[in-house]
Amino acid sequence: MAVPKGKVSRARRDKRRSSHWKLEAPGIIKCPNCGEFCMPHRVCKKCGQYKGRVVINVEEDK
Repeated sequence: MAVPKGKVSRARRDKRRSSHWKLEAPGIIKCPNCGEFCMPHRVCKKCGQYKGRVVINVEEDK
């Protein structure tokens, strides 16, 4: 039967666990049409285009 050889300190235990719970930066790209940052594979909220086509009509505030 497997038995741990000794106590694992808090620092050693936490070092082992630290790599699994890190937050990842979201994938953000620049819109090829307007240059605004947006999520990939989604319609741009600023200009309303996706893959060069107008998908939603966005009224610009002037």
